[in-house]
Amino acid sequence: MAASYCEAAPDHPLHAAYHDTEYGFPSADETVLFERLVLEINQAGLSWLTILKKREGFRRAYDGFVVDRVADYGDADRQRLLADAAIIRNRRKIDAAIENARRIRGFRDSHGGFAAWLDAHHPRDKAAWVALFRKTFVFTGGEITGEFLMSLGYLPGAHEPWCPVHAKLAALRGAESR
Repeated sequence: MAASYCEAAPDHPLHAAYHDTEYGFPSADETVLFERLVLEINQAGLSWLTILKKREGFRRAYDGFVVDRVADYGDADRQRLLADAAIIRNRRKIDAAIENARRIRGFRDSHGGFAAWLDAHHPRDKAAWVALFRKTFVFTGGEITGEFLMSLGYLPGAHEPWCPVHAKLAALRGAESR
């Protein structure tokens, strides 16, 4: 693989679109945030390419990442997910998705939603974020937390300074601060 994602992604059939339009881009959409968290959790021990290949399967299996639906999953849903070859069939990762959906739903009462919870804790350095995520979520270690936050612009480093997307994100941040 190339030295950086910015070097490897541009000509790749799956990485290119993700790199150019999602990676490092902020979102306040709860389903986008929850999807990214579930995908990052499932990537643990695997390649991001594996996750991108299975992304549509994850969307179908987890009801479009609608937090309320996933938070209400029970044993039958767990069994369905464990049998679904379109996703990563790991009981700990499936249980984490369900439990984290429940915790995210709780952010509506405490903070107004997941994005507001993230914003209430921003800015932090990676170590502080990791400590917060370990206290708040299930199955979120340093790598998962760091990639989740970098993929949404809460931590720097998603794109190389020479990457055209880096400039696009800088312009976007400048427009948001006006």
